[in-house]
Amino acid sequence: MAENTYLIRGAAILGGEAEDLLIRDGIIAARGKDLHDDDATVIDGTGLVALPGMVDVHTHLREPGREDAETVETGTRAAALGGFTAVHAMANSNPVADTAGVVEQVHSLGRASGWVDVRPVGAVTVGLAGEQLAELGAMADSRAQVRMFSDDGICVHDPVLMRRALEYVKAFDGVVAQHAQEPRLTAGAQMNEGAVSAVLGLAGWPAVAEESIIARDVLLTQHVGSRLHVCHVSTAGSVEIVRWAKARGINVTAEVTPHHLLLTDELVRSYDPVYKVNPPLRTDADVQALREGLADGTIDVVGTDHAPHPSEHKECEWAQAAMGMTGLETALSVVQETMIETGLMTWADFARVTSFTPAIIGRVADQGRPLEEGEPANVILVDPAARWTVDPHKMATMGRNSPFKGKELPGSVVATFFKGHPTVLNGKLNTPYRYAGNYPTPDAAGAVSGS
Repeated sequence: MAENTYLIRGAAILGGEAEDLLIRDGIIAARGKDLHDDDATVIDGTGLVALPGMVDVHTHLREPGREDAETVETGTRAAALGGFTAVHAMANSNPVADTAGVVEQVHSLGRASGWVDVRPVGAVTVGLAGEQLAELGAMADSRAQVRMFSDDGICVHDPVLMRRALEYVKAFDGVVAQHAQEPRLTAGAQMNEGAVSAVLGLAGWPAVAEESIIARDVLLTQHVGSRLHVCHVSTAGSVEIVRWAKARGINVTAEVTPHHLLLTDELVRSYDPVYKVNPPLRTDADVQALREGLADGTIDVVGTDHAPHPSEHKECEWAQAAMGMTGLETALSVVQETMIETGLMTWADFARVTSFTPAIIGRVADQGRPLEEGEPANVILVDPAARWTVDPHKMATMGRNSPFKGKELPGSVVATFFKGHPTVLNGKLNTPYRYAGNYPTPDAAGAVSGS
């Protein structure tokens, strides 16, 4: 058998008719019925759904500098197990990814790991400080070819600076991904502002803090004629603003996280810091609006906002706990439960919001491609009938802060093919993809070496 040839038999392509997929040398060599290849390793796809590899526009890999929370190696292992073949690594590392050198280091760490395609997100401002633009052009021209820029975790709240960033990225077809949070309206905020915060006596985080920034930025985007991406939309009002902007032809895209599609602020009554996240969990009415917005295309993609933290940063009193939740290994299942099993979306729709569109937003040319002959073989096989109970201690991510701990979820990733290589088989990590050539790889100290 040829090491790089695989024949997937009888999988439902995008949830439709069962067909065979022949993968050879990193490419889908054929698609159809009753395919045959004597050299191929045969994989039984009966009862499985074949989908394009998922692309996450919003992942925190923490490295460099925060390896106590996650590393590129552990984070991308988690991504492969979750069905991802590409992730966009956010810039809030230490040092911040605000120079060509840092984004190249992250990119090379991803290539050295070989589990998924790691696309660094460059910071919009130097040090995420919101005072001056970072080296946007240098990062775009670097080996990492950065096309998405974000100060995620911190809002670019200065409208003049935001306008300049939107103008700057036009030169290389980049996009500014905004963390929409007016800081003066959220000073000291601990959870969603509403009935639950009033009962608990926790400082409220009003929906208008998010919505006002989105409204401002879509107007700036229209004025400049650039591209805006809104990170982790969480309120019904935000959905309406994005819908209004799109109706007027403004070039805005938006994402929703799996946890905002399922969880509400009622969970905060437990005071369990695992439910502390930015933006906060909102109301059931917001959850329903987010689901409807994703179903009708107002919200373009699902982004995990995978945010691992060391246990000591979460296992403490609520006020001192870090904000964030893990999500790479549960995203597919949560979207299946909230969108597919509710009848709001099909598996073909799932591919649109988790693969096709995210790849377009991030300008990742060889990801999010159709499962057709001649296309790159970034493919996952999913068992939609499987049920599993979330145990954070059995996950590949270093983060144990999953809000779904102990919850039974539907659907599991059986196999992940990255560039035609099976990084996951039978639901378990197999071996990473190995790149050819002398692209620089990080040495033991994390520095980049090579040509």
